Amino acid sequence: MPPALRRLQLGFRLLSAVSTRLAFRAAWRVFTTPRRLLPKKWEAAALQEARGFAVPFGAGALAAYEWGAAAAPTVLLVHGWEHRASFWGAFARGLVAAGYRVVAFDGPAHGASPGRRTTLPEYGAAVQAVAEAVGPVWGVVAHSFGAAATAGLPVSFNGGQALPRLVLLSVPGSTPAVFQRFAELLQLSDLVLSHLLAFVEARGGRQVESFSLTRPGHAVPARRALLFHDQADDTIPFAEAEAIARHWPGLDFRPTTGLGHNRIMRDAAVIGQAVAFLRADEAGN
Repeated sequence: MPPALRRLQLGFRLLSAVSTRLAFRAAWRVFTTPRRLLPKKWEAAALQEARGFAVPFGAGALAAYEWGAAAAPTVLLVHGWEHRASFWGAFARGLVAAGYRVVAFDGPAHGASPGRRTTLPEYGAAVQAVAEAVGPVWGVVAHSFGAAATAGLPVSFNGGQALPRLVLLSVPGSTPAVFQRFAELLQLSDLVLSHLLAFVEARGGRQVESFSLTRPGHAVPARRALLFHDQADDTIPFAEAEAIARHWPGLDFRPTTGLGHNRIMRDAAVIGQAVAFLRADEAGN
């Protein structure tokens, strides 16, 4: 266990002994504050051929990037928690080679976009802002937290029409389960967890469960959807993907093996299958 995590756990145990409310406030701050990870060697190459632009959002603007011909069908890439647009380099190259215009952006409090904290609804609003700025959108490829924001809120595309194609990677199925895993990681008390859930529901005006893709009848903004999830994912249990597939009629579910939570974004076989799925019946459907 990393020493920093041990210190956090100890700090929350001590804080909870003093005040549940103070422990809740500190937990919410941690939950909504993504780390700014150091750039990886391959990220710079991913953005070398991209055209940078800004999308107005709130009081500032989101950093966004575009690859491929401007007149080609648009595929929007939505990154996950603590990632950024440059993490999509392999996917962007595959999509451009297939003839698509590719757009990616840094979410609020991520990458070159402003802010220090963000939430699922705010991230979804950012996806909405980018989709409206670059639309119409033919397809979306979204990973993890970004996939949850896109399909869980859900985001509306193309003036409220159903999105033709949606590809989800490593998406959490149950929103309450996300909070439960967070509480277990930091060893938060049940009372602190209850405060977190109650706060989220009061702030958003909807139940936490309403964001879950495992909820029967959940409205998804796509005519056709494809889900990749690795059986060895150590961040989002594979069982959640199986549950999504059970509750989502018509979903194309394709398990992977040995890719984990993040390498699935750079796997050539996954990218090839996603491209084929996006191109299927493109002219008439």
